[in-house]
Amino acid sequence: MPAVSKAQQRAAGAALSAKRGETRVRDLKGASKEMYKSMTEAELEDLASTDHEGLPERAEGE
Repeated sequence: MPAVSKAQQRAAGAALSAKRGETRVRDLKGASKEMYKSMTEAELEDLASTDHEGLPERAEGE
């Protein structure tokens, strides 16, 4: 499932980084922390790898 906004893509990237041990989990905030807890590494990779060209900064309702 591709990301629907640049903000979601960035949050997934931060959560993926923590999931891989590249950054500390305690440094995560908000959506990225929830993504870290609730999503697998494969799901996060799918969201984070979305090309953000043409995506809105924030999705409707964010």
